[in-house]
Formats: sequence, structure tokens, C-alpha cells
Amino acid sequence: MTSDPDSVWRRPPTSEPVEPEAGEAPEPTYSGPPRTQRPPRTQPAPLIQPLPPPRVLPAQDHDAIDAEEQQARVITVGLSIVAGVLAVLLLLFVTLRALSQ
Repeated sequence: MTSDPDSVWRRPPTSEPVEPEAGEAPEPTYSGPPRTQRPPRTQPAPLIQPLPPPRVLPAQDHDAIDAEEQQARVITVGLSIVAGVLAVLLLLFVTLRALSQ
């Protein structure tokens, strides 16, 4: 195995150069994309219109937002405690049942 990672993809060396057959056309070559034409000088330059100023956002009631966040936090913590208690009870039930058999 060689240290060159591209050696796998190279063609094996041949003793004779490969000539195309008489009826075969040579390989086409890509000459690149066609050149573009410049616009005529009589054409006006593109017009870039300025953007309108951003609109004013409505005022926020920070006290109401804080109260809703606190209420959501209480509900989340309460549900987490209930889920934890249920998980412990289920684990206790399964353990006691396994020990009683």
C-alpha cells in the first residue's frame, strides 16, 4: 500500500499511449462560459430605492410579563415534583414486588 491517498484513483500505467479509433471523435474540452456583453451606455444605471425606516414596536408591560413567568415557573416546578414522587412510588412498588416473590 502506498502513502499517496490518490493512487487508488489513478489509471494504471500503460506501455502504449491510447489512440482514439478512426471513427471516434477526440475528447471535447470545456472552454468556459461565454463572455458577457456590457450593457449599452444609453441604458440607465440600476436604481436602488432606500428602505423605509423601521416601525415603532408597541410598549411592553414588564410587570405582567414577570407575573406570567412566575406563574409558569410555579406550574413547572409543581409538575416536576409530582412526576418525581410518582417515579419514586413506582420504583418502590416494583422493588417491593420483586422482593416478595
